[in-house]
Amino acid sequence: MEVLHPRCCGLDVHKDTVVACVRLVIDGKTVKEVRTFSTTTADLMALSQWLAENKCTHIAMESTGVYWKPVWHILADGEFELVLANAAHIKGVPGRKSDVKDADWVSDLLAHGLIRASFVPDSPTQEMRTFIRTRKQLSREQARHILRIQKTLEDANIKLDSVISDLMGVSGRKIIEALIAGQRDPAKLARLADPRVKASQETLRQALRGRVTRQHRFLLRLHLDQIDGLDAAIAKIDREVEAAIAPFRTAVEQVSSVPGVKNLAALQIISEIGTDMSRFPSDANLVSWACICPRSDESAGKRRSTRIRKGSPWLKTTLVQSAHSAVRMKGTYFQALFHRIRSRRGVKKAIVAVAASILTAIYHMLKDGTMFQDLGADHFDRRTKEQQKNRLVKRLAELGYAVEVAPLPT
Repeated sequence: MEVLHPRCCGLDVHKDTVVACVRLVIDGKTVKEVRTFSTTTADLMALSQWLAENKCTHIAMESTGVYWKPVWHILADGEFELVLANAAHIKGVPGRKSDVKDADWVSDLLAHGLIRASFVPDSPTQEMRTFIRTRKQLSREQARHILRIQKTLEDANIKLDSVISDLMGVSGRKIIEALIAGQRDPAKLARLADPRVKASQETLRQALRGRVTRQHRFLLRLHLDQIDGLDAAIAKIDREVEAAIAPFRTAVEQVSSVPGVKNLAALQIISEIGTDMSRFPSDANLVSWACICPRSDESAGKRRSTRIRKGSPWLKTTLVQSAHSAVRMKGTYFQALFHRIRSRRGVKKAIVAVAASILTAIYHMLKDGTMFQDLGADHFDRRTKEQQKNRLVKRLAELGYAVEVAPLPT
């Protein structure tokens, strides 16, 4: 097999150590040297210097949790071409498992060009990605504490979530604060609700008649404090995001013009795929990388599972949430696409198809620097009419007739 990179190195990265296998082709002979370094900054600098002394041009490592990142950042300062590999794609031969063998295997694969590099965005995009992912994690934790508040109220037989849609809204918050303060009178609690609440005062009084103990009040206060603390943390992240959004502002404006995609979702998508679409050869390549297309699984002429593969949960969940919002917007192409596929394949596959269509549109918008242009709800009707016309004209041409098609006068 042809050697593409005669001077390369494979790294087996762990939390505390990095095993490096340098693979050099000298006068037609392959020479390997293995060394182990710690993951301290000083040792990683020594690793970089050692690789430079051996004139390595390419370095490959597995994407092991977050442990690869400090190694990547230090080696990126050198004149190396770094390759991040998916650990599942370069699994070694069974029965030959050790840190040294892993590094040796990675170096062999790299030398022959058999490692498919994973997408690693530039530094500003990585920073934005960290902010947005952390924000999403905090929002999820907030939602968990709201569910715990709901569980505590149910334990006290307070049916507040049955009459108020948002427990953390103005009305819900006032009533919960009053319960914590020791108020037990259902009538007084019901009067704290905003007049715009649809439930009547009598319904509210019945829902707020329960048995709130000291334990319930303690737990309610505990969870409210946690929610307030998370609110403050999210606000800090939002300020950091606003301070670092300058390189992405134009891209966010473009992506947020897509139906169902708001500013936060647009920023989430941009932080995951970046703004440089030249990294992806085509829109189909990006959709496949995001794992929102049917898998290719065929053997002996039989097509097996078409279930979508596991991909980045950050990007996939955002696209699916945006798809759910997009199909509720009337008179749009995405709603027409959803109904067209739902009738044949079901709701879940239709939503995934809309998510893939949203990502396809975003690819071309970022690549061409354009805003979203909706094809319209009648796109498929117009396309079907055009296809039928072309098919009939082609059939007549095969029969030996030259046909000139013109629309009827209105």
